[in-house]
Amino acid sequence: MSLPLFGRHRATLSLVGCAVAVSLLAGCAQPGPSSMPPPSTAVPGQLQELARFDHQVTGVTVSPANRIFVNFPRWTDDAPVSVAEVLPDGRVRPFPNEEWNAWRNARKDEMTAADHFVCVQSVVVDHQGYLWALDAAAPAQGPVVPMGPKLVKIDLSSDRVVKTIAFDEKIAPHGSYLNDVRFSTDGKTAYITDSGARGAIVVVDLVQGTARRVLDGHASTQVDKTVQVKADGQVLRRPDGRGVEFSADGIALSVDGTMLYWQAIKGKTLYRVPTRALGDVSAAPRLPSMVETVGENGPVDGMLFGRDGRLFLTSPEDDSVKVRDSNGGLRVLAQSPALRWPDTMAQGADGTLYVTASRIQDMSWYKPGSPNSLPTTLFRITNP
Repeated sequence: MSLPLFGRHRATLSLVGCAVAVSLLAGCAQPGPSSMPPPSTAVPGQLQELARFDHQVTGVTVSPANRIFVNFPRWTDDAPVSVAEVLPDGRVRPFPNEEWNAWRNARKDEMTAADHFVCVQSVVVDHQGYLWALDAAAPAQGPVVPMGPKLVKIDLSSDRVVKTIAFDEKIAPHGSYLNDVRFSTDGKTAYITDSGARGAIVVVDLVQGTARRVLDGHASTQVDKTVQVKADGQVLRRPDGRGVEFSADGIALSVDGTMLYWQAIKGKTLYRVPTRALGDVSAAPRLPSMVETVGENGPVDGMLFGRDGRLFLTSPEDDSVKVRDSNGGLRVLAQSPALRWPDTMAQGADGTLYVTASRIQDMSWYKPGSPNSLPTTLFRITNP
């Protein structure tokens, strides 16, 4: 089925031959729309601007066929598209179609939240090649829209929704914000972080369409009150004095699928637990004792295990993407002033790493007077 292009929500794609490596080059002209250049023309390890958006982006994922998908949560503006495919000619289109993206906060009484994207926070292509959209259904990270929280499965061979798993108030209670998701290699289980007021991990049986909250309120899924998240060298606060309060956020599944890792943004400690324990309902009472402390990273947003087993981390405090080695050491992979609040990562079939810069520190929440429609950027790192 042919989908209409969404002209206003335009992305500018370019190689940025003049642009952003580990240090941002000054005085370089802004590139115009162009076809997406092949990754082979890029300098290995260099951070490159790939796309610019008119609205605040968070998630990114890449299919085995190198199709790129992003999402725009409705945080400070009623974004006109929630899930989109980035096209080779520089435009984006609502995905899978305009109807799924037709929700508007201003018209919520006219629409059903169950079959529209309300506030999608994450998109991920699983090991079977399906695209999943995680809808927190909490615009502006406010009250959860009834019947809105869900996982939506899209068949990329037909670009059609083939399954929706809805989450009731037991799984997405008041104050929750379902944030990021990872999928088991067999396609039977999903693991979701809740970064809301009371952090938790949600374990989803994708076959049965059921879910459970685990480690709900456990110290590993909560904010660390000893940590203050900084941006531009200053503690990031709203005008009323509130700081960053995101609980369990970044999540990563080991390459062999045996260990699940997570961390709060307002935190410094990386945790993990065996996935076999998460899958055993009878182990729930013992689960807290099975959580392991891996080490400290400082505040981290996105997490991703590369295919080679390295753990990539996005570090919003210093505008960088880092790699954590097996001994717990952290190495800066890419860093740039343009990488403002590096958020989510994905890895393409050729190993290219994609990362969004969501500019959370520039939002009107923290900078009164900032535009509601905050322009943001997608980058890539070849041969990371």
